[in-house]
Amino acid sequence: MLGGIFEKNKIKEKIQTFNKKIVQENFWKEKLSAQKILKEKKFLENIFDDFNSTVKELENLEQLLELAAKENDIVVTKDCEKKINLLLNQIKKTEVSCFLSEENDHLDTYLEIHAGAGGTESQDWAQMLRRMYSKWIEKKKSKFEIINEHRGDEAGIKSSTLKITGPYMYGWLKSESGVHRLVRISPFDSGARRHTSFASVWVYPVVDDSIKIDIQEKDIRVDTYRSSGAGGQHVNTTDSAVRITHLPTNIVVQCQNERSQHKNKETCFNMLKARLYKYEIQKKDEASENLAKSKTDIGWGHQIRSYVLQPYQLVKDLRNNLENTDPDSVLDGDIDEFLEAALYQTKD
Repeated sequence: MLGGIFEKNKIKEKIQTFNKKIVQENFWKEKLSAQKILKEKKFLENIFDDFNSTVKELENLEQLLELAAKENDIVVTKDCEKKINLLLNQIKKTEVSCFLSEENDHLDTYLEIHAGAGGTESQDWAQMLRRMYSKWIEKKKSKFEIINEHRGDEAGIKSSTLKITGPYMYGWLKSESGVHRLVRISPFDSGARRHTSFASVWVYPVVDDSIKIDIQEKDIRVDTYRSSGAGGQHVNTTDSAVRITHLPTNIVVQCQNERSQHKNKETCFNMLKARLYKYEIQKKDEASENLAKSKTDIGWGHQIRSYVLQPYQLVKDLRNNLENTDPDSVLDGDIDEFLEAALYQTKD
């Protein structure tokens, strides 16, 4: 509760800052920037109002509970306790929303998944992770599109990039960057032996037009190639897929979801801007070195979460030791408790 009150005061200060900006004469000069400020101000005001109304209702219920206890009214006492528990859950949700108030949290996001070493096993695990995030996105009533995908030779995916659109998607998912580990009896092993598979997840924000990223033509290499697919009517027979390499940073982005090479190239440039923006943020972050290691080394010692299906059932976040003994529900997209715990952890 104290954490929420602390964030509430911080949010109140932000609202006051926005109010000062809005009354300035040149506020509407940059339309995109103005709309962004108004949208964030409205979001913060809703949090502020929800918090105040919920706390007020909680205080009223506590007073009613005291009266019911004095009169030994069991029915009213039980009803008050139920309502108080509901309000406490609402306060927790409001507090979590408070933690989505960092500079880039409101942005849409790209999410990349890459299979680790291990062939079909890891590629199948990468596809399971993509399904998990897809289910979570649906639960949040948000949307996603597959920007790029390389399918496995036998099953699963070697890599996949999603563009996720919805309220505060980057804020929710930014903590998912890292290596995810799966332990299970392999469906691809005729001997039914237990296998350990790894896949990496990489999350970075979709930058809007208010964020200026300068990309020099001399710093990039553009390659085109034929899109891969499962065949049928959607198979692409032209070199419309695009890969762009940023030479100074060795950042590579690719897109093949459009038939038009021009549209794929435009999407690639947007992704590259997002990656470069994230790269600049990381350079200012003291933890960027550890994050880079977790992205590049997809294996033992760098995982952020472990999903064990056999010999027991457990999903464990290795950063905060949060555990869930129902991995089926987690893999069906019920990951809010892990995302919320990560938000709380960043404020410790």
